[in-house]
Amino acid sequence: MRLATRRRPAPVSRSAFAGFRFPAGVITVAVRWYLRYGLSYRDVEELLAERGVEVDHVTVYRWVQRFTPLFADAARFARHAPGDRWFVDETYVKVNGVWRYVYRAVDQHGQVIDVLVSARRDGEAARRFFRRALGTLKVTPTEVVTDAAAVYPRVLDELVPAAWHHVERYENNRIEADHGRLKHRLRPMRGLRTDHTAGVIIAGLAFIQNLRRGHYEIATETPRPLRIAAAFTELAQAI
Repeated sequence: MRLATRRRPAPVSRSAFAGFRFPAGVITVAVRWYLRYGLSYRDVEELLAERGVEVDHVTVYRWVQRFTPLFADAARFARHAPGDRWFVDETYVKVNGVWRYVYRAVDQHGQVIDVLVSARRDGEAARRFFRRALGTLKVTPTEVVTDAAAVYPRVLDELVPAAWHHVERYENNRIEADHGRLKHRLRPMRGLRTDHTAGVIIAGLAFIQNLRRGHYEIATETPRPLRIAAAFTELAQAI
């Protein structure tokens, strides 16, 4: 006699918003506002209060830290492949009163390729930055433009030996101008308390910048002024 076996139900995927007191729409709007506009966490708290949502600024901070990487990860399959000409440079920001270096790269189309917050400006930090960028994007540049820092030739010969390493005055103006936009956005945010926090926020700002410049195949049919809001609404359903 054969006993009937009962199939186990397929596991139900839980939304990343499950377990939070506030609905997904409120969390999504709060995270989007913080990353898109020059706001502090208290500014977001006040804007939500004007709309009848009472939430503490510390909660907004936790939402930004929790959901920013999830939004960016959900969008990575719709991201356009970066160009083959990379402009790489480091800038610096204060994290809890201590200077930290921020490695950044953009391509010839203005797409931010990757960012890395580091306590040091040395060969190991540069190596870590390139390894992550190359591993994440699966794209190898044919040309890399850097400043004259001595660490870059060794790192590039090791990781992308076929790329032409270009060092010339004024060639890196593109990435240096982009640094200025980053610092302008960070100034009112006042949220850089740890290296991890800084990394999440700076990566989130790069994500928003790429969305605004059309480097993702998301909400492309939406009018430009509404594209960021539509993209976040779409991505919220995916996480």
